[in-house]
Amino acid sequence: MSESVYPHPIIAREGWPFLAIAILIALALTWTGLWLLAAIAWLGVAFIAQFFRDPPRTVPEQANAVLAPADGKVMLVERTRDPYLDRDALKISVFMNVFNVHSNRSPVDGEVKARWYHEGGFFNAALDKSSLENERNALHIARADGVDVVCVQIAGLIARRILCYVGTGDRLKRGQRFGFIRFGSRVDVYLPPNAMPKVAVGDAVYATTTILAES
Repeated sequence: MSESVYPHPIIAREGWPFLAIAILIALALTWTGLWLLAAIAWLGVAFIAQFFRDPPRTVPEQANAVLAPADGKVMLVERTRDPYLDRDALKISVFMNVFNVHSNRSPVDGEVKARWYHEGGFFNAALDKSSLENERNALHIARADGVDVVCVQIAGLIARRILCYVGTGDRLKRGQRFGFIRFGSRVDVYLPPNAMPKVAVGDAVYATTTILAES
């Protein structure tokens, strides 16, 4: 039976300060009768609310499923080299635009064996070079059956704030929220080379509910 995971508010906590400030500005403009500016401000409130939305998701019951860690569009599915574990791997990249949910969730059950943070540039996250040149945070998550998954949060052209709330030794459940990236970004997933992709370039995926691969 599938399980619904929703241990957090429908508006992500990361957005509360932005939303509060936007509402105060909109209220002030409305109070002073500056209707055009007030209308623009309320549109800003709506945009911020939709950007920081964090809806509940249902976890598929398939045991060998590797789940999407983020909402967005699949930009890359390829066999390549995993630069973190120095192995051959299946790499799947998901690009998030400003209209996607930006909460990041664990693709598998497992223990965080390592975490790497790299400072870098802020190229367009849709470009392949962003995987190795942009600011990024990577987690090595080891499943109990020995499958190793690397999940990489990558800052984009606009996003310059990667948030990650777990570290080495922490245990994650599939679909568990572990981080957030503000304002457009990318997540790369590296899997064992024998993993079978279940998505293709151009597919829309949704964190937790979409199966990226079987491994």
